[in-house]
Amino acid sequence: MRLKPFALKPLALRDLPLRVTALTSAALLLIPAALVLLVPRRLASGLDRLMPDAALLQSFAARPAQPAPALWQQRLGPELAERYWRAQRRLWWQFWGPHADAGAYLVFSATPGDPLPADGLRVDDLIVVAPSPLARQLLEQQLKLRRRPPRGLDQRCSQALLQQEAVHWNPAALAQMLGPLAPLAMTLQLGCITLRSDNRALLWQGEAEASADALAAAPARLAVPSFAKAADPVQPLELRGQRLELLLRGLLSTALLRNALAERYGLGPEQVRRLQSAPFSLQLQAQAQGPYRAGVQLLVQLPGERSLWDRWLRDLSAALEQQGLSRSQPAAGLSLWSREDAAVVGGWRWLDADALLLFLGPNPNQAPRLTALPGADWELRLQPQALDRLQLLPPGLPLVVKRASELVLQGRGSGSTALSGRLEIR
Repeated sequence: MRLKPFALKPLALRDLPLRVTALTSAALLLIPAALVLLVPRRLASGLDRLMPDAALLQSFAARPAQPAPALWQQRLGPELAERYWRAQRRLWWQFWGPHADAGAYLVFSATPGDPLPADGLRVDDLIVVAPSPLARQLLEQQLKLRRRPPRGLDQRCSQALLQQEAVHWNPAALAQMLGPLAPLAMTLQLGCITLRSDNRALLWQGEAEASADALAAAPARLAVPSFAKAADPVQPLELRGQRLELLLRGLLSTALLRNALAERYGLGPEQVRRLQSAPFSLQLQAQAQGPYRAGVQLLVQLPGERSLWDRWLRDLSAALEQQGLSRSQPAAGLSLWSREDAAVVGGWRWLDADALLLFLGPNPNQAPRLTALPGADWELRLQPQALDRLQLLPPGLPLVVKRASELVLQGRGSGSTALSGRLEIR
């Protein structure tokens, strides 16, 4: 039996039974409504307009059952803060402008009928409360400028800030927080991380760029590192990496410093080029006594012929002698340099044929380690409390960081860097 193909002919609305017509109409109304409920709309669209003016922008989970945060009380007053805080359901934000001393801006979602607080302004579906009338005026002027929509890392971070607790920063924020240490973070000028808590630890994952104009795709995520085991020796600061370029890029970014290293200490372009690819470990060791609060040790696995580095050390020795320092060699491969009062101010020693330990301060009893980092190119481990007691932390760091017992930060990549880390708060 052959089945004849059939043709569909158009049906007029009048040909459909009433029941089918009613079901079709209901579906046309209910399906879009269901999609609206299942796929949330993009909340807080004004956040994209605020990001270019924010040096540091952070999102927080709203917990209206708890008392309103201190920033809400400060910006809105007790009564209005309580009213708006009880109406929050998902996230709220705060950000700092290019001048951190101006104070933080409070940002939260609001309906069009909500009253505008003093020093507040509407930015699309957000209310932004400035720390002062002047700050409000300056922000209002900036928002009138035409801005391109966020791209690359900025776009990905905008999405993260609307969905979970996250932090976005630009070079201005990095300079304010790190102070004189900012050149060491040249590869992390623009960044974004998402945050979550685990018992008394804060965990994060994200990405960073060396340039604000980078449009690279997001790097593969980097696993959160573990804390040091109790048996492992822990120093106030330890930075390990596969390439010394991580430090040299920032330190040698100015021609003045490059020329000084070449002319005074013999570290020319050829040595710098080779050093960039050298694995390294930098360590800070607290000193219980003596003229220094801490000593610095840098262990480098030097590439190339040993004779190249021996020549550089001879040039370096001549430069140090011209500065009035005295050299002693109590053991083979060890050079100590002292002031006129016989206090040792630094030196170096060969640990292997290609492993050179350079140090500032007394001769260290324990050298840093050159060990592989699974999955990462570099790792920074800090004991912020210990560094704060030594007065060696930058003053701009957040209080929660200064009070932490340990901070671990890892990175993979250089232009586009995957980041992960954890902060233990005891």
